Amino acid sequence: MTPVWRIVKKSQQGEAFTGEGARRYGGRWNQRGTAVVYAADSLALAALEYFVHLGPAMASVELVSFRAEIPPRVAIRSLPRETLPANWRTEPPPPVTRAMGSDWAGEGGTAVLKVPSALILTQHNFILNPNHPDFPRIRISKPRPFRFDSRMWK
Repeated sequence: MTPVWRIVKKSQQGEAFTGEGARRYGGRWNQRGTAVVYAADSLALAALEYFVHLGPAMASVELVSFRAEIPPRVAIRSLPRETLPANWRTEPPPPVTRAMGSDWAGEGGTAVLKVPSALILTQHNFILNPNHPDFPRIRISKPRPFRFDSRMWK
């Protein structure tokens, strides 16, 4: 099993694995209009990936974390860091990485895309395609409360 982690607002826990948020807003690995789910290879990385999008006003928002397990029979496609364009880590995310992820989702070859984290180069994020036939095989835990330590807001 490959474990992955996701953090969302408690109020949005019901749609945490639908890809709706990414479809509406886009992300580093998808264009607007493409439904995908972002997850990380550790809870710590999921927290950092979430935190970089927050401001101090969000300190009191209730969050939950999910652990999901990708079984061995669900294929994972990898995008090694050395194959990515030089600007793949820039902010805002470049159109090329958004297109790469959207193309992957549209092709439907795998339910999971493994990509390097732009925050910690030795860690990985996992992009899940909720529209892929293998997606239901991914086991998703019940949500657990998650809170950032108050020192993170100093």
